Amino acid sequence: MRESNNPIMRGVVRDNKKDAGGYATFGQGLAGAGQASMAGGQQQYVNQYTQPGYAPQVGTRPLTIDDVVTKTAMTLGVLVLAAGAAYFAIAQNEALATPLMLVGAIVGLILVLVASFGRKQDNPAIVLTYAAFEGLFVGSISYVFGNWVITGDTSAGALIGQAVLGTFGVFFGMLVVYKVGAIRVTPRFTRMLMAGMVGVLFLMVGNLILGLFGVESHLRDGGPIAIIFSLVSIALAAFSFLLDFDQADELIRAGAPSKAAWGVALGLTVTLVWLYVEILRLLSYFNSD
Repeated sequence: MRESNNPIMRGVVRDNKKDAGGYATFGQGLAGAGQASMAGGQQQYVNQYTQPGYAPQVGTRPLTIDDVVTKTAMTLGVLVLAAGAAYFAIAQNEALATPLMLVGAIVGLILVLVASFGRKQDNPAIVLTYAAFEGLFVGSISYVFGNWVITGDTSAGALIGQAVLGTFGVFFGMLVVYKVGAIRVTPRFTRMLMAGMVGVLFLMVGNLILGLFGVESHLRDGGPIAIIFSLVSIALAAFSFLLDFDQADELIRAGAPSKAAWGVALGLTVTLVWLYVEILRLLSYFNSD
């Protein structure tokens, strides 16, 4: 396995007129659905390169850690630019919040499903298009939480900044955990993690359906149950990074082609978005009446 030139990766206020709680919950449900779908499809994607009998094609350059770092940075760059554009647009016209959030979340989920079940994770057009639409979702939901949901003295910038720091703090923390082997990615660990993600997804969808009929499940009301649920979701998202890291490691060791880096970048981006939204939601609980 070739080493990376990157030392980090080496070695491997709620307004009654703007009640956006339902939309924010809707968006989180799709973020969780994207992660659950991606986790299942990603393993099939890895298997095509790691199954017995696979041989790298002649003339193709093998995947390296630097490829993964570069493609992930490009994907996140597109997402951040789209998120910033969406946030700025909504700040000028708040009526754009809901449509941008819905379009970004729905199209993003569709693209994840296409990539996962169509085995197109290594298609850069799909990955970067996903990043652009998911950026619309991230920018919109960030504006909703930062300007419509929280109350008190906390500013939108402070809330979003804390969520971003928390997200990347967890990311690098799990990278260290993986590198030192503190938690091993075994088939049993993978099955348990997948079961947890599917369970959380069903609870999110159930909560959304109940909310449409005016039934309060207390899953996202900021109370003790909601806080526990958010913590569980954050933990699942964090452990998902271990799967992403392990799959990247498998692909590199198997000599997969360099284009496989787009699939790893997609998986990492989906996990980062889910984690960010869950941390943003949890922080909003502690900054709302």
